[in-house]
Parts: sequence; structure tokens; C-alpha cells
Amino acid sequence: MDSGLLVLRLVVGLLIAGHGVQKVSFRLGGNGLAGGTEEFRRDGFRGGRLTALAAGGSQIGAGLFLAAGLLTPLAAMAAMGVMTVAGTVKWHKGLWVQNDGYEYPLVLVTVAAALALTGPGRWSADDLLGLASWPLWFSLVVIVVGPVSGLVTRSVLRHAPAAGTTTEGRTRHARTAD
Repeated sequence: MDSGLLVLRLVVGLLIAGHGVQKVSFRLGGNGLAGGTEEFRRDGFRGGRLTALAAGGSQIGAGLFLAAGLLTPLAAMAAMGVMTVAGTVKWHKGLWVQNDGYEYPLVLVTVAAALALTGPGRWSADDLLGLASWPLWFSLVVIVVGPVSGLVTRSVLRHAPAAGTTTEGRTRHARTAD
């Protein structure tokens, strides 16, 4: 079981971290911070660069902490939060990823929840530091707070369509960067 948890943590954690790197840099096929900022604008978020930095930083941190098995319930909560936001962006396109749906964010939220419940396993920073045993009630709180924080974030950072916005959410006039 410890081997399986290690593989799961490494793959999922590093994918989430890589997704964050793409938001803020040209690494891993990213479009740089300007590209990440524009992506959030197209997806209906306000906040410009700060939003892109916060999202990218959250994904990088949550992913690396999950991969390491460090403060696993908190890392899982952060991962569930940012991936819930990603799911809300894709919600209107349906479930399946081939239609740009929310399938992939849902899988990552589910895996993070499972890791919050099972713990990181013996081959983890939590185990090394003696933090591998978290009470069940704490894991259950994490599983609720993670997605709820993502929904609150989406609600707070959502902006009403500006004048001159098409139905796809793209503006007809160029916007300047924040």
C-alpha cells in the first residue's frame, strides 16, 4: 500500500505542480505570466496577474507538498480548492475531457480527497516527521473546506461580463495588462 500511495502522490502532485508552472512561466508548455493572466481573464476572473500568480503558486505548492507527502491533509485541501476552481471553469462544457469538460479536475479533486483520508503512506515527509496520523474528523473537514474554498474563490473573483463582451467571454477590444 505504501508503494501505491507513493506513486499516486508523485504522479498527481507533480501534475498539479506542473499545471501551476504553466500558469506563471514558459516552462512545460506554458504561455508565461502574461498568458496565464489572459487565460484567467478569458475564463471570467478579475485580478489580472495577482490572480494568475495566486492560482499558479497554489497549484505549485499544493502539488509539491502532495508529492512529498508533507502536511498531506492541508496539501490535499489546497489541491481540491484550486482544482475545484478549474472544474467550475469547465462545468458548462459537460463532464468529458474530450469536450474540454471537468473530468480531469474532478479526478484530481477525488484523488486529493482520497489522500486526505488515507494519509500519505510510510514513504512520506509526514511519516518522517511523525505527522502521518491525522484524526478522521480533520480529514473530513479538509474534504469539505477544500472544494468550498474553491467555490468561494470562484464567486469572489468572478466578474460580470464587460460591455463589448461576446457570448464566449472574449472582448471585442484589446485590454491592457494589469
